Amino acid sequence: MNQNRRTMLKASSGLTVLGLAVAAGLIKPNEVFAAAGYPEKAFGAKSLDELMKALGAGMPTESKDITVIAPDIAENGAVVPVGADSKLKNTTEVALLVANNPSMLSAQFMIPAGTDAKVNTRVKMGKSSDVYALVKADGKYYFAKKEVKVTLGGCGG
Repeated sequence: MNQNRRTMLKASSGLTVLGLAVAAGLIKPNEVFAAAGYPEKAFGAKSLDELMKALGAGMPTESKDITVIAPDIAENGAVVPVGADSKLKNTTEVALLVANNPSMLSAQFMIPAGTDAKVNTRVKMGKSSDVYALVKADGKYYFAKKEVKVTLGGCGG
């Protein structure tokens, strides 16, 4: 078996267990982000400016090379499919942010070198909000955003 494939399978099985532990309520999502190196203040950020200060970075630059993948209208805020596609060279991280959620930082992905920077997941949204894709490429931050309207709340917030 190819060593890269073996490493990928080992990593994905660990992420599956981690995801199940979060879903079961055994650990909190912010504990997972903290383990990935995000500072504690990043989880309480209510704006992009606050989040960037918590990360120790300046404001990101808006980029047309990033696409936010999300519906215009989400019928159920409990399971909103969101994602991002970055065409920026040397993309190393992609974070998905939901501006009106209690914790703006909703998902974070580390992108291995030589990999397409396209990610997808599902998030809870309590109300209509801008969804941001925050991308780190060549050591700098970039973003794109899209408004998603929610017709049935999911966060209860």
